[in-house]
This record gives sequence, C-alpha cells and structure tokens, in this order.
Amino acid sequence: MRIVVFGATGMVGQGVLRECLLAEDVREVLVIGRTPTGARHPKLREIVLADVGELDGVREDLVGVDACFYCLGVSSLGLDEATYTRISYDYPVAAARVLAQVSPAATFVYVSGVGTDSSERGRVMWARVKGRTENAVLDLLPRGYAARPGFIQPTHGVVSKTRWYRLGYAVTRPLFPLLRRLFPNQVTTTDRLGRAMLRVAREGSPRRVLAGRDLA
Repeated sequence: MRIVVFGATGMVGQGVLRECLLAEDVREVLVIGRTPTGARHPKLREIVLADVGELDGVREDLVGVDACFYCLGVSSLGLDEATYTRISYDYPVAAARVLAQVSPAATFVYVSGVGTDSSERGRVMWARVKGRTENAVLDLLPRGYAARPGFIQPTHGVVSKTRWYRLGYAVTRPLFPLLRRLFPNQVTTTDRLGRAMLRVAREGSPRRVLAGRDLA
C-alpha cells in the first residue's frame, strides 16, 4: 500500500507513522505536515508545507494512494472558533477534496474524538466543528471514515507536543492497565490505534464512524 499521513509529528500521528513503517504490506509512506518528523526510513518520504490547507502543489503526489490517515489536530483551548475551524475543518476537508479528485478509491481516516457532535448544532464549539468535518469527509469519499478514540496512552517513545497532555499521561501511566480492564472499549494506545487504522485501510469497516471496539 501507498499511504499518506497528515500530522505525523503529533502524538497520534507518531503512533500511526510507526505502525505504517512496520507494516510489511506498506511500501511507501508520504508524510505531509508543517514540520519535519526527523524520522529516517527507506519507506518514508516527507513534504513540508507552510500551509497544509493549500495542496495544489502536491496533487500529483496524491495520485494513486491507497489510504490517507489524517491525524493533524489541535486543542481548542485558547482558540476562537474561526481559528479552530481553519485547522480542524478547512485543512482536513481540503485534503479529503483532493483525494476525492485524484484517488477517489482511497481510504480516508479522519481522527476525530469522543464527544464529537455529528448534528453540528450542539453548544460545545470543538464538538460542532469536528462533527462538521466528519460529515464532510463521509460525504466526499465512499471509503471515508471518522475515528473517535477515547483515552489514548502513548507507547514506544511517542510523546505529545502539548505540555499539559504530557503531564496527564505521566500521571495516568501507572493506572493504564486498570483503566484498560475497566473500560476496554474506551482505552487504547497509539500503536493499537495505528494498527486499527491500517486494518480499516485493508479491509474496510461496516461502520463509518469508528469508536470503542473498532479502535481498542
């Protein structure tokens, strides 16, 4: 498979990139993002863009890809709705539109989150925006999916770029085995999530909104 990963420097993206590079049936991984990953691998190719919402210059690179894992995201804390919408709606939808044009059979997995509001009418800003994004991705691509992971424990050296996330993961790490037993469908790890997304790329899924047992 040829796979594109957006946002491979974030916590989820790091885990997804690792699993893609390890997978025997993945022959190339193209990373598109705002900063280089610093990783080196024979399968890996990177394109750094100042504006990941402007993809005209990389259209040819996206022709014939088998899957796109969209992991680029940002916390809504401290952001107004317009800024959050640009990052969490405009950017991923721009990627989905290009894929729909040049690789319409590709699997597109947009990493959303638990609590996303698919009605787009709720009171929580981030949930409305992500719901709008999910709906757009599902409309644009017949093999478009929205992944809604719950608690994600970073593994294999994966580190969040957000300081207070890092502190939270450090505190909860000793409790992870217990959380996993108590809430098996709500707790996952970055490597499990990456493998689940690859499984969807290979086999598809009867559910287009993936959560809990689909990603655990």
